[in-house]
Amino acid sequence: MKSLFRSMPALAFGALLGASLTLGEGVLAGKNETETLPLEDLRTFTEIFAKIKNDYVEPIEDKTLLENAIRGMLAGLDPHSAYLVPDDYKELQAGTSGEFGGLGIEVGMEDGFVKVISPIDDTPAQRAGVKAGDLIIRLDDTPVKGMALSDAVKIMRGKPGTDIVLTIVREGKDQPLKISITRDVIRVTSVKSRMLDPGYGYIRISQFQSRTGESLREAISKLEEKANGTLKGLVLDLRNNPGGVLSAAVAVSDAFLTDGIIVYTEGRLEDAKLKFNAKPTDMLDGAPIVVLVNGGSASASEIVAGALQDHRRAIIMGQKTFGKGSVQTILPMDNGSALKLTTAKYFTPSGVSIQAKGISPDIELENLKLADSEGSGTSRIKEADLAGHLEGEAEKRKGADSSKQGGAEERPLARRDYAIFEALNLLKGLSILQKQSS
Repeated sequence: MKSLFRSMPALAFGALLGASLTLGEGVLAGKNETETLPLEDLRTFTEIFAKIKNDYVEPIEDKTLLENAIRGMLAGLDPHSAYLVPDDYKELQAGTSGEFGGLGIEVGMEDGFVKVISPIDDTPAQRAGVKAGDLIIRLDDTPVKGMALSDAVKIMRGKPGTDIVLTIVREGKDQPLKISITRDVIRVTSVKSRMLDPGYGYIRISQFQSRTGESLREAISKLEEKANGTLKGLVLDLRNNPGGVLSAAVAVSDAFLTDGIIVYTEGRLEDAKLKFNAKPTDMLDGAPIVVLVNGGSASASEIVAGALQDHRRAIIMGQKTFGKGSVQTILPMDNGSALKLTTAKYFTPSGVSIQAKGISPDIELENLKLADSEGSGTSRIKEADLAGHLEGEAEKRKGADSSKQGGAEERPLARRDYAIFEALNLLKGLSILQKQSS
């Protein structure tokens, strides 16, 4: 049949397709009286196919025309549905495993341009200064307008060590920016953790991968060991996290919830209607949590933030999230390709759709950076500044510690990351209130 399709003239192909569709209509009508194929539109399709085949300036293969038609059919649905040829399908599988070659950005389409959903931590794109919300209008000298997202991704995912210049339109900038980035092998460590203050932990999730839930639990256990068995509070940082695997988002939420719905999905098919419930174990035993989000927090990040917010298990701080509340199912095809098809929408436990709405934080926090100002209170003379003053016990300990570290002093947290500084202060207040009420 394949060889027959390749050898026959386009008009004959159109006639055969039309005959097949007529047969299809009869089958469907027998199954459901109201479900029929739009034959007039399909005849128009075959007519256009024939015109392109016969009249286009250069010869073009039937396979190419049909692949383009499939791509256009999916691209017209929404920004996240796509046709994945075998190479694209393999790249998608590599991305969810946590290692792939490229720049390190999660992207989508907007108005025909590639939009940066978020740069991934510790990748060439982040180090070069690419930001969430940037619109990529050129890849080297190639305009992006009209290009399929999969083709743009192919160009960006070149050989490690090679350079690419992104021309970017950024909100607040009058002129496009040109950013040169050197491609590298992207190895994503999805969970990182550290102590902020005695008893107060910090966990950063950069992407939701298949093992993110397990990695989170391991990170919490290590933080608890450093805190002598119990954490007073936790900052969970989901800023610029583009999402990932649904099961990982459920596992992360479940680590802090003891009952109730985490998330549910609604779609046309029964298989798309899913509901996920929490198991009765909270790894922090009710200790307060502050979740940091921003406009680059999408999809799985929004599931976690929405679940913890609806159950009043955490305070959400930052900016409104991206608003990607749709579920994509990967449907493998017989020829090695796959469809990435939007099949459902996410809903938070309270029944609110995330799609095109996002999660509104409980506490709005602008993306600020602090700098020392002249004449600030930090420049006033204190007892410790007077020559010959008596040293206090704290000062003696500090002097001993600095001598061990070579006298190096780390910048204050407020200057390194203002959002984390504010989250830590809020955690301390919540911890005090929790003690007073118990």
